[in-house]
Amino acid sequence: MLMSSVGDWSTYKLNKQLLLGVQDAGFTSPTEIQQKCIPLISGGQHLIGIAQTGTGKTAAYLLPLLLKLRYAQGSEARAIVLVPTKELVVQVAEQARALAKHTDLRIVDIYGGVGPKTQIEKIHAGVDLLIATPGRLMELYQRQELPVKQIKTLVLDEADRMMDMGFMPQLRKIFEVIPQKRQNLLFSATFPEKVERLAQEFLDFATRVEITPQATVAVKVEQELYHVPNALTKINFLEYLLSQEDVFTRVMIFTRTKEMANQVFRFLERKKLGPVRVIHSNKGQNSRMNAMTEFKEGKLRILVSTDVAARGIDVTNVTHVINFDVPIVYEDYVHRTGRTGRAFQQGKAITLVTDAEKYHIDKIEKIIREKIPVKPLPRELEVAETPFEEAQDMAREIDRQKRYEDPEFKGAFHEKRR
Repeated sequence: MLMSSVGDWSTYKLNKQLLLGVQDAGFTSPTEIQQKCIPLISGGQHLIGIAQTGTGKTAAYLLPLLLKLRYAQGSEARAIVLVPTKELVVQVAEQARALAKHTDLRIVDIYGGVGPKTQIEKIHAGVDLLIATPGRLMELYQRQELPVKQIKTLVLDEADRMMDMGFMPQLRKIFEVIPQKRQNLLFSATFPEKVERLAQEFLDFATRVEITPQATVAVKVEQELYHVPNALTKINFLEYLLSQEDVFTRVMIFTRTKEMANQVFRFLERKKLGPVRVIHSNKGQNSRMNAMTEFKEGKLRILVSTDVAARGIDVTNVTHVINFDVPIVYEDYVHRTGRTGRAFQQGKAITLVTDAEKYHIDKIEKIIREKIPVKPLPRELEVAETPFEEAQDMAREIDRQKRYEDPEFKGAFHEKRR
């Protein structure tokens, strides 16, 4: 099998060291985005790559980048990869080091949330490829700890999330200080208007490679939608699903808020449904990184997460994604479902929807341009009664949604006040 994998990859003129790295990483054959992007990037073209999480886009730019860098040279970075979060920096650096392990290339990752001293020492020791968050990169540049005059290639990955997180001012500063004569690569799971504006500002005459139509769910993901009356029934449903231990072997559960993530985590822990951790923005960097490492290594069966905390997490063999809450940033549905069905394996995404969330499902279905199949609730499921307060909250939310669509709509609560 390894020989055939090298055969598949050798068409891309990768050197022996990178082919060994590819082999060690277990990449049997190039994915569609890798097939399309590697020759273009190797040929020096500017590129916009639109591909979902889990399609192999990180290796699609890392391999030609590592090939271009070839071997350790000088002391200053010659290529930069920018990503929006610390977790992504660590992950991309991990993959870069794995692919480059038979080379002498020096890969340095820098991010905020920790003191810069160690990162500065690594930069001073010499760097070929730098993987960074925009904030930390600018901070070290302004402190004159990071020379950028040798940069020949700039990669922006997860560009849609960078825009969501308000990085545009920092990116503009970075574009100003690094050499104008460089190769620019932009990768994004979706291509909304704000990313298009970024691309226009940052890329001249770029080749656009789109792997799946914008914001579609990967074909290897089977989607299911269940209408549930309330939060307690959702909790009961989780217990019902997770009690099938031989089917739900590695599961990511997404919630909209960190409060709900904590509640779900406490419930699962109490029910002893297997090793479980929770990650969200209130958890310290180390706690989040440890949880992700444990999940990657198979020590955890269940990882409960909010969207921001999970952005770009690259974990293979996730059997199921459960959307405990429907995301209200609709592209996040694509990002969530992209956690499963990776690396040529079938995955399943299950979404639990109350009446107050149907509005958001309609919007998501418009974006992904398909209907999510609705399944009946299992007979064995304990359906709880909806508490009065929760019913009132849902009715208010439905009224609010209707008013948003039609300002003339008065709503049930308006009528009662008359």
